Amino acid sequence: MKKLTIFAVAFAAVLFASCNGKKVDNNTDGTDSVKSFEQSQIEAAIKMDIDSIAAAYSKLKHPSFVQEDADGQLSLSKEEKQVKPDYLLQPSVAENATTLAEKYRILSALNVDKKLAALYEMPTEDYDKSITKLLADINDPSFKGLDDTKNIFETTSTLYDAMNENGRINFFWQVASAALIEQLFIINQNSDKFLSNVTDEAASDITYRIILVLDAVKRLGEYDPEIQPVAEAIAPLEVLNATSVAELKTQMAEAKEKIEAARKALVK
Repeated sequence: MKKLTIFAVAFAAVLFASCNGKKVDNNTDGTDSVKSFEQSQIEAAIKMDIDSIAAAYSKLKHPSFVQEDADGQLSLSKEEKQVKPDYLLQPSVAENATTLAEKYRILSALNVDKKLAALYEMPTEDYDKSITKLLADINDPSFKGLDDTKNIFETTSTLYDAMNENGRINFFWQVASAALIEQLFIINQNSDKFLSNVTDEAASDITYRIILVLDAVKRLGEYDPEIQPVAEAIAPLEVLNATSVAELKTQMAEAKEKIEAARKALVK
């Protein structure tokens, strides 16, 4: 099993999460129709970039406040758990979702926050209730069985393949974008802590991949009208194009309002 850093958990959070593996019936109403070769190529390229970001994080070392047991399970130091994060989404945000796209995005963001809350030993029952309700509303069979994934970084490919097979691939990009923004928002709460295990090379490579993802999502907006507002929301984050950790921290600080605005736009 690959070792997972706290940043990888915050950033990947099972990169789009297992969503409890709830069994649902197949319902593909409103899903994508036959697509062009170019659209398929764009989607495949985004997936490769997301996979490469996740793989890069899997190679990072744990910061000092993260502990790992013999089974690869992570926990936080006693000192770290004393200060609970106060910036996570409230589970009740799920009540604001009306469209299917909004429900996918909020489901994704809540999964990120639930996993971080669990690491800090915060109550997660309300997250479970909201996530279960969203799963029932979404009714996507793609989430079935993802809890069986042994490696956190296998989930990206597993979910992508399942959503593609079930005609839900357009919603994968809703999930991916919401997770990315939520994770960047979390990291920006204390970049010195969360970026303490990132090298200059990793910072350069990861932000380059993020720019590729942002550009590809923008291009997908030409094919899927529901992606257009997502592309518009995340476009300002193209300023994150660092060549070093110091530069990344500076860019993250300067983009604070942009990240918060994108989060608000995607998870209302």
